[in-house]
Amino acid sequence: MAKKSARKRARQNEKQRVRNRYYRNTARTLVKKAKEAIANKDLEGAKIATQKATQSLDKAAAKGVLHKNNASRRKSRLMKSLNTLKEEA
Repeated sequence: MAKKSARKRARQNEKQRVRNRYYRNTARTLVKKAKEAIANKDLEGAKIATQKATQSLDKAAAKGVLHKNNASRRKSRLMKSLNTLKEEA
């Protein structure tokens, strides 16, 4: 029989895992949409999608789901590809 504190910790870990999964998946989805918009050379759509993805990455970093440098690196790569698209247009 596990200790009471161990059972409580397991419950807390499960709640955190589910909560973190939401933020991580949302960020991934929005980044994917932004990359697709950039690949399709849709400048206006790409701007909006990149902004949403950036906000989502910031939120995930603030919640501790992603490391702040990881979020920053992803945002930097997105912005770099968006700027390349802007130069082409």
